[in-house]
Amino acid sequence: MTTTADEHAPDWSGEQWRVRARSWVDEQVSRAGRRVTGPVEPRVRPWSLVWRVPTDGGPVWFKANNPGTAHEASLLAVLARLAPDHVLTPIAVDPARGWSLLPDGGESLREVLGRDPDLAHWERALPGYAALQLATTSQAAELLALGVPDHRPEVLPDLFAELLDDHESLRIGVDDGLDPEIHRRLRAELPAYAQRCRRLADIGIPASVQHDDLHDGNIFAGPAGYRYFDWGDASVAHPFGTLLVTLRSVRYAGELSSDDVRLARLRDAYLEAWTDRYDRRTLVEAAELAVSLGAVSRSLSWRRALDTSDPARTEYADAIHGWLAELLETDSV
Repeated sequence: MTTTADEHAPDWSGEQWRVRARSWVDEQVSRAGRRVTGPVEPRVRPWSLVWRVPTDGGPVWFKANNPGTAHEASLLAVLARLAPDHVLTPIAVDPARGWSLLPDGGESLREVLGRDPDLAHWERALPGYAALQLATTSQAAELLALGVPDHRPEVLPDLFAELLDDHESLRIGVDDGLDPEIHRRLRAELPAYAQRCRRLADIGIPASVQHDDLHDGNIFAGPAGYRYFDWGDASVAHPFGTLLVTLRSVRYAGELSSDDVRLARLRDAYLEAWTDRYDRRTLVEAAELAVSLGAVSRSLSWRRALDTSDPARTEYADAIHGWLAELLETDSV
């Protein structure tokens, strides 16, 4: 499918774009045997636009990604094929435009935890996500070919070096930007970072899809089990990098210390899926390495998400250099 110029830099507020997108939604809803019954309810961020679309069969959700996160549409289709029990099956996707249409996923894990903060919910949710990652391991090359970003340990040092050269994104020396001294220290950190990447790669756990923003707001917790969604930050990477955001989100929500045994229990519940291939000591080492390297992946994800002319991007711009600076902190979770 050929894309037009405005689809490479979509004007989500433009009438022409809205008419075209609404026509696509109506067509896909109709093909699914439903009918749109009212106006859409929009939510706009610099990286995506989401419409809640009411239909006679319940709400559906349209998402349009910006160019930096447009790979999500293609990824959704692959995940639905490889791990249908762990994601929502799209009603339709348009990879060329970065559009997707999903059924309603029901209640989120965050809503469940709001009523019952027992971390056993997380212990039950993490194995399914690990199973999804294992199901995609053999398809890593396909995901890369579809445009899912490459954040494997073998390439992270070069990505880190390139990111340090991107003075515009890091806003070095400007108000609310990266402090020049922190930038100098980060550049000095490159050799040690590369060494940790080599060690992680040498352990031999294969790359797979890595969500990179897996918190309780991005997991559905319905009667059919847990479903993982919002894949715009995803990359092909070491699977254990997931633990950076996941364990941090649990820690902050529960006001836990970084050495709380409950966090280690969740880590182990996630790692259990790999224990038939690797001993537990090796898995823990790999998890610690992947978490210590993950700030570069997060920074790159934010840079892609904010690669837009939307003025609202300034509200989030400090996330790019903020994550990168965390490489200099010893307590990364």
